[in-house]
Amino acid sequence: MTRVVTVTNATRVLRVVGVSAGVAGLTAALAAPVHADLRGNAFLRALTNAGVAVSQPDSAMALGQSVCPMLVTPGGSFDSVIAAVADGHGMSHDAAGVFTIVAIATYCPAVLAPLFTDRPQA
Repeated sequence: MTRVVTVTNATRVLRVVGVSAGVAGLTAALAAPVHADLRGNAFLRALTNAGVAVSQPDSAMALGQSVCPMLVTPGGSFDSVIAAVADGHGMSHDAAGVFTIVAIATYCPAVLAPLFTDRPQA
């Protein structure tokens, strides 16, 4: 028994749409990790430039990403985040302050905007 398959224009269009959707989905899935790596690398470079030593990059990035949620939790403040970073991760208070500022600037810069409301326009 021979089977004859007729390929119509509608079938071709559906195949092209299906392949395009697959490629778009794959691109979107791969773009997020690349973007995260770029942001993480920028964070690590900024810490190094600010004089904060980083011996475990993955842990430093995870801690940096946790700063923003700590700021917005009830009772969270800049000082409480610095204390948590310093106490929980063996940093001096000064290093924890620099770490926190770099983390905010990297991962949640909108938090900084209210601090600069009285700044003169350029």
